[in-house]
Amino acid sequence: MTGDPTNGGPHAPSGDEDEHLTLSIQGARAREGEAQGEMLVELNTTRGVMTLHLHPCEGKTGCVVFLSGAGGGTKGPANEVFVSLARDLVAEGVTSVRVQYREAGEFEECVLDALGACSFLKGIGGQKAVLVGHSFGGAVAVRAAALAPLVEGVVAMSSQRYGTQEVDELGKPLLLIHGTEDEVLDQEASKDIYRRASEPKQLVLLEDTGHGLTESAERVRDLVRAFVLEHAGDADETP
Repeated sequence: MTGDPTNGGPHAPSGDEDEHLTLSIQGARAREGEAQGEMLVELNTTRGVMTLHLHPCEGKTGCVVFLSGAGGGTKGPANEVFVSLARDLVAEGVTSVRVQYREAGEFEECVLDALGACSFLKGIGGQKAVLVGHSFGGAVAVRAAALAPLVEGVVAMSSQRYGTQEVDELGKPLLLIHGTEDEVLDQEASKDIYRRASEPKQLVLLEDTGHGLTESAERVRDLVRAFVLEHAGDADETP
């Protein structure tokens, strides 16, 4: 995956009701990250510097964007599933970015971060993407996916309701994952999102599993991996 990260007009509106909220990428710089094969990318934007943990896959056009909860971070639930998938999906032809929010917990700002990540990926050759979010990040993923043409599908894990008001207009494949013993956001949140969402959609409830999905970490990993490969992997690959 190669190209100019500021190519294609990286302008990220957050929606008609918030037209004043925009984020434009003005420049990018990268250095080696801590993990093998990882690049730490800093994007200079009109709303401050945002950071992406990038695992690039040269010559491929599929990608995935990982979005954490309101507390920020980039490692994800289910035994740091964002980290393990980011590393392993490269071998299966998918570029990934883990988004480090500029203002964790600020919904519209985090939506702009997700859209900025999509603009960056498009600028370096991305043609299709899946957004994967946990908790607060699940709603961020749903909202951003409705605004980003690059996005082909959404995974929302242990998602909150707020921010998913227009999920019925998403029109893209949606996978909802929730633990039946979620102590932070009850499973009814994902059930409600599922009821309001348009097809295609799937709801997976994991028994005896809490908000962090640790108890079903392997199952979560398998579900997310299969979904990403189906919607952002090479057509000839089997999830």
